[in-house]
Amino acid sequence: MNSDSDLQIAGDILEVQHLLQPAREHPSTVSEFVGLARSVAADRARWAGIVQYDSASRWYHRLHQGPGYEVWLLSWVPGQGSGLHDHGRSSGVLTVLEGELTERTEGGTRALGAGAQRAFAPGYVHEVVNDSLEPAVSLHIYYPGLTEMPMHATQSAPTAEDVVPA
Repeated sequence: MNSDSDLQIAGDILEVQHLLQPAREHPSTVSEFVGLARSVAADRARWAGIVQYDSASRWYHRLHQGPGYEVWLLSWVPGQGSGLHDHGRSSGVLTVLEGELTERTEGGTRALGAGAQRAFAPGYVHEVVNDSLEPAVSLHIYYPGLTEMPMHATQSAPTAEDVVPA
């Protein structure tokens, strides 16, 4: 294959630790927000004692905020989910701290175990659900801070009434 560059990266770029920047006090790039999420995840004493579980609704707590961004801690008991949504004009990083979550998008379904991270741009539509039998905890960073979370209708398979003859 002839191209301007023979360099190709296979797999998840977030797994290449040496390419990630160390967390700054106030991050401003995707790499720095990913680094911040990893440093918070590694500092279990910072978040583990705060986590609560609520069977009636998802529990959440703003753990930190900085200039233009917010860091949220969420817990998920089995069966709890976010519903299909986006984050308005906010970009984000989702990090699973404990347990397992399932992310559903138009492109498919992905299991996210402890340590898994997903970075997303504004307008990214997904649903996050705890499909497991154990509780889960996740960390969410939004830049700019989350001001809206528009919900989307779940698309179902077409029925005979939906099919228009050609």
